[in-house]
Amino acid sequence: MAKVISIANQKGGVGKTTTCVNLASYLADKGKKVLLIDMDPQGNACTSLGVDVDKDKDSIYDVLLGDVEIGEAVYPSVLKGLDVIPSNVDLAGAEVDLVYVDRREYVLKEALKDLKDKYEYVFIDCPPSLGLLTVNALTATDTVMIPIQCEYFALVGLGQLMNTIRLIKKHLNPEIEIEGVLLTMKDNRSNLVAQVADEIKKYFGPKVYDTYIPRNIRLAESPSHGKPIILYDDKSKGAAAYRALCDEFLKRQ
Repeated sequence: MAKVISIANQKGGVGKTTTCVNLASYLADKGKKVLLIDMDPQGNACTSLGVDVDKDKDSIYDVLLGDVEIGEAVYPSVLKGLDVIPSNVDLAGAEVDLVYVDRREYVLKEALKDLKDKYEYVFIDCPPSLGLLTVNALTATDTVMIPIQCEYFALVGLGQLMNTIRLIKKHLNPEIEIEGVLLTMKDNRSNLVAQVADEIKKYFGPKVYDTYIPRNIRLAESPSHGKPIILYDDKSKGAAAYRALCDEFLKRQ
């Protein structure tokens, strides 16, 4: 039975998609059977894994609307053992389309029942908002991983995210827990970065991973080549960080 993990933070640009793609890739490289669900209308996770965002392809949008079975929307990525359910721009309208659907918060959870026996891990790349798409993801998930950029404004919206998770736990998914908190885009030369990191560690305690993700140009380049960092430049600092995160993640399981 797969463990379902949402990568969530309503603030954009904190490394959600980068983390989702590369952690899933290193797990697949270790022989794990992994599924990545792209719930962001921008479709960056699937393109980062060499899967085209094509409106003719069955996507998570079609699954949420009940037009296709979830298994029909699964495609292989560029990495053996890692499959993808892509999104496309139509997903931006899903929140409106789902408004009148019965038990609309549970649509993804119900759909996933047909796939959970086929994978060890299912990662959901959430959009940078706390709307119905993210609510569907959090309702379907076992745990939430929260990437946080090491800057002051990253702390500002954190309370809102934690409140949303508390509400989901109270009303929709009593089993949901925090998987871990990942510090991203960390520049150790900055005093502010160190102060923000300390604040995050005070708030989340042992939930914060020892591994952090540094700023790294190779990580930024790899999506444009349709490859995760393990295939684009496995010798880079960014690759080393995600490899270490994968090891730490597995130790905590």
